Amino acid sequence: MIKLTKFNSQTNKKGEFVLNAEIIETIEETPDTVITLTNGKKFIVEEPMDEIVRRVMKYRRALHQ
Repeated sequence: MIKLTKFNSQTNKKGEFVLNAEIIETIEETPDTVITLTNGKKFIVEEPMDEIVRRVMKYRRALHQ
């Protein structure tokens, strides 16, 4: 699971939410960062694509320790 921030959110501590990194299908910068899940649902988030990739890699490393 990785913590992200919804784009332009006014609620829930600046829109923070936790996403299951295992169901991310694609991440695009268009220029906003759009995450598409395996079920087709999309999230627009404030974090840049490189930061999301770093968080996913950190999450996966933690699983294998």
